[in-house]
Amino acid sequence: MKIGLLSDTHDYVDDQILRHLAGRDEIWHAGDFGTAKVAERLSEVAPLRGVYGNIDGQDIRVLYPKVLRFEANGLDVLMTHIGGYPGKYHPDIRQEIKTNPPGLFITGHSHILKVMPDKSLNNLLHLNPGAAGRHGFHQVRTMMRFSIEDGQVRDLQVIELGKRA
Repeated sequence: MKIGLLSDTHDYVDDQILRHLAGRDEIWHAGDFGTAKVAERLSEVAPLRGVYGNIDGQDIRVLYPKVLRFEANGLDVLMTHIGGYPGKYHPDIRQEIKTNPPGLFITGHSHILKVMPDKSLNNLLHLNPGAAGRHGFHQVRTMMRFSIEDGQVRDLQVIELGKRA
C-alpha cells in the first residue's frame, strides 16, 4: 500500500505536490488544509484520509474529524493535527497513546518534519511531514511518501518541495 503524507498546505497545492502523489493508493493529510478546495484536488489523485487542523473552517470540519484512528494494511494508525511527539505528547491525545498505542502516530501543526520512534511504547513510529504549503515559518516545504507492508512502514521518503516563498 503506497501512501502520500502531507500537512499544513494552508490552501496551497501545486503541480509538484500532485506529481509526487501520483500513483499512491491513498493520500493522508494531517490537518490545516486551508479550504475544501485543497481536499477536492487531492481526492482527484487518490482516496484521501485526513483530520482538520486549527486553521480549518467548517467546510473542512464537516468532512474530517479532529482525531482519526484506522487500520491500513495491518498497521494501526492514529492521526491528529496537534498531537506533540514522543516524550511531549499533547494532553488531548496523551492518554490514548499511553493506554492503547498505535503502530504509527501522525501529526502536523509544527511545520517541523519529524521521524521519531517512541521506544517506551513498543517502538511506536511518529511522523510529522512538515508543511507543504507556503504559509508559516518553515523555510523548505516538505511532504513524505512511504509504503505499508504487513503492518510495517517501509521505503520512507522525505520530499523537499523547494523554498516556502
